[in-house]
Amino acid sequence: MRPLIAIPVYNEEKYVAGVLDRVLDFAQDILVVDDGSTDRTPELVQEAIDAADGRIRSVRREGNVGYGRSLRDAFAYAHEHSFDWVVTLDCDEQHEPASIPRFLDRAAEDDLDIISGSRYTGAPHASGPGREDDLPPPDRRRVNLRITDEINRRLGLSLTDSFCGFKAHRTSAMRRLRLTDNGYAFPMQFWVQAVSEGLRIDEIPVRLIYNDPTRSFGGVLDDAARRLAHYRRVLHCEIDRCADRLPASATQGVVTADCG
Repeated sequence: MRPLIAIPVYNEEKYVAGVLDRVLDFAQDILVVDDGSTDRTPELVQEAIDAADGRIRSVRREGNVGYGRSLRDAFAYAHEHSFDWVVTLDCDEQHEPASIPRFLDRAAEDDLDIISGSRYTGAPHASGPGREDDLPPPDRRRVNLRITDEINRRLGLSLTDSFCGFKAHRTSAMRRLRLTDNGYAFPMQFWVQAVSEGLRIDEIPVRLIYNDPTRSFGGVLDDAARRLAHYRRVLHCEIDRCADRLPASATQGVVTADCG
């Protein structure tokens, strides 16, 4: 099994050097996908590349496009360079590189296509006395709960955390998807297409860490109500598009007026 560890970054000068240093302890091949950073991130990534003896590579766009596009770029790179799996993790120190071997061990069992981290099921230190600093902002937890519940109900899944970016993806399975969303609504399209293609999905627990609860989604998406409405619109439009390959229950009450 040949895995690629892919890390999307955008203006992560505060974290990127430390994250890459820790990921090197657990990975042989690392890809940094820079979504048009305007701070010192490119310089720090290059310094890490120069010191890593070929174990770190990067791709960079001149302009900022979005998180979803960075993931799509990572999948395309993995396919082009013959990697079997892509493990994605964020660059804000909210995903622990020490968990990478657990994803790879599960992938090596060769019975799944997507292994998704869950911050809300069996995760050590996820909550409890003395761990309030690790609880997510209330509006983010509410949006996650509502969207996860709707995804499960419509698609017949049993996810506990539909938004976690710490995942392992079988590269050949990702080639079957036709993902187009560039932004933070990417998981809506991702889960619908994964079910429509019959991909095999499971979750493993990961630690819940929120060291910067004020991070922005950008523009109107910082408003929780608008963010929820946007996610639901993308979800419903993708369900409508894939309806012939989904359970009949998926389309009940779907609103697609703004699909365009």
